Amino acid sequence: MWNDRYAEEGFAYGTQANSFLIENQTRLPKGRVLCIAEGEGRNAVFLAEQGYEVVAVDASAVGLEKAQRLAATRNVKIETIVADLSHFKIEAGNWDAIVSIFCHIPPAIRLDIHKQVCDGLKKDGVFLLEAYRPAQLEFKTGGPPTAEFMMTLEALKNELEPLKMMHGEEIVREIVEGKYHTGAGAVVQFIASK
Repeated sequence: MWNDRYAEEGFAYGTQANSFLIENQTRLPKGRVLCIAEGEGRNAVFLAEQGYEVVAVDASAVGLEKAQRLAATRNVKIETIVADLSHFKIEAGNWDAIVSIFCHIPPAIRLDIHKQVCDGLKKDGVFLLEAYRPAQLEFKTGGPPTAEFMMTLEALKNELEPLKMMHGEEIVREIVEGKYHTGAGAVVQFIASK
C-alpha cells in the first residue's frame, strides 16, 4: 500500500515538515535523531536542515528514495533504513531524540516500539509524537480507517510511562500536509524526556 501511495506523482504529505515538529524542534537535544515511519522524508530533511544527524526508517523503499531526493534538493544528508517496524530494533541508549509523526501501526507493534523508544533514548533524550486519535474518524481528513490504529493521551502516558511528560494534549487542529492530510484533524500531541 505505502509503495503504491509514494509512487504517485508529487509528495503524498507535502515537502514541509509537520507543524507540531517545527514548533517544538528546539525542545529536541542536538545530536542523533531517529524518525520512525518517516515516509517521504519531510520531517527528517527538516531536522537535518537544523543540524541534526538524522536516521529515517520506513517500510517503503519508494518513500525513502523520495526522501533521499528531497534531502539532495535541500543540500542535506539523511540516512535511510527500509524496515517494517514489527522487525526493526531501536538500539538502546543510542538516540538524543526520537520522532513519530502520524505513525499508525497495529497496537501490539506500537506497544513494542514505544517500549523500545523508552530504552532507545539517551539520558535526557526526548520523544516527540503527533498522531490521530479515535475522534478523527468523524473528520475523515486523513489517518487510518479504524480507531485501533489511533492513539489517546491516556494510552500514550501508560505506554511511555518511564518517560517524563513535558507536553501532552488532545486537540482538533487544522492540518495541511499534502493531499492525504488536509482539513480539521483530531490529534494527540506528546513530548517526553528520559
